[in-house]
This record gives sequence, structure tokens and C-alpha cells, in this order.
Amino acid sequence: MLRTALASALLLLGGWAAAGWLTYDYQVWTDEGARRLEVALRPVAAPSVAVQGPGLDGSLPALLGADGGVTIVDFIYTHCETVCLSLGSSFQQMQAVLQADQAAGRASRVRLLSISFDGGRDDPAALAAYARGLRADPALWRFVRVPDAGAQQTLLRTLGVVVVPDGRGDFEHNAALLVFDARGRMVRIFDLAEQQLALNYARHLARGPQ
Repeated sequence: MLRTALASALLLLGGWAAAGWLTYDYQVWTDEGARRLEVALRPVAAPSVAVQGPGLDGSLPALLGADGGVTIVDFIYTHCETVCLSLGSSFQQMQAVLQADQAAGRASRVRLLSISFDGGRDDPAALAAYARGLRADPALWRFVRVPDAGAQQTLLRTLGVVVVPDGRGDFEHNAALLVFDARGRMVRIFDLAEQQLALNYARHLARGPQ
């Protein structure tokens, strides 16, 4: 009886310790939560991949650090009829806030960037048409693709973006708002539903040390 009780206690203790290790001392319970905590603790530098977009041609880190500001990034493709529509709506709302800040004389160094992972179809002309459809202000919201397939996979893997072709020309993919600092590092990840939180964080980060 005593031996059974001791064995049960040791099993519970081992399970508790394992859970603590797997969940970063119980701070997260999912792989995605662990990823977000890991990024917050150790920012991830954007790989030096070439990007193209309407009026844009260069490396991703250079684009992210061009004006010394903060960039909120999402991953989309222009043929998407599901989650990308929600992402576009969120970016439209954030753009409206940034435009209101400018009109009120409170312009922040926050920009929006949509990166297509369908580089074969989403050339600069397609991205320009997509941007016009969303009424994107090119001074605030830019669109790019990664033309090289290998470089695109490197980017997705580095940033933890999951994209799975469905065999019918579309993709299943996760949706998140990624915040990059002026050094081109991914410093926070927010859920799509946390757009206001993501924007507030980016605006605070763009103000720099107070």
C-alpha cells in the first residue's frame, strides 16, 4: 500500500515537473503559445531574403528598417477568400487609425506590410491591384512577395508561418500579426483578434525610450 502511494506520488511529481518544463513554468499550454513566448523572450531576425512589390525591390531587413520605425506584418495571398479577407479588414482598420494619428499631428513611425507566400502568381502587378482593392495607402501599407521559392520557404520557416497547399491552388495557413522593430527583428506575435493590442504595442515601441 505504502509502495503504491509512493509510486503514485513520484508519478505525479514527475508529471508536474514535465508540465512545468513543457509550458515554460505553466505560462503557455500550446505550441503556438510557446512560440509567442519564445519570440517575446528572444526576438527573431528576419532572414535576408529579396522581396518585390509595387515600387519596391530589395531585401526584407532593409525594407523593415527603412524609416527606423516599427512594422506590423501579415502573410497573405491575393486569391485567398477566407482568412486573408479578415487580415485585410484588420489592416484597413489599423491604417485608418494611423491616418487619423497623422491628421491629428500625432504621426507615428508604424507601418503595415503584407507579404504574399504565393510568389508565383502574386507578382508586383497583382499585388498593386490587390492593394488598390483594399484602398491601401502606400505610405503606410506596402505589399511584397518573395520571388525565389527557396528563400520564401526560409522566411516562412524562420518566422514560424505555416502554409500548406490544398491541392486546388489555395492554401491553409495560420493567421497572426507579427510586430518587427527597426532592427528587422520579430519581437511580438498577436492573434488576429488582438489587432488593437498589436497596434498599441507597435505605436509604443515606435516612440522609443521615454
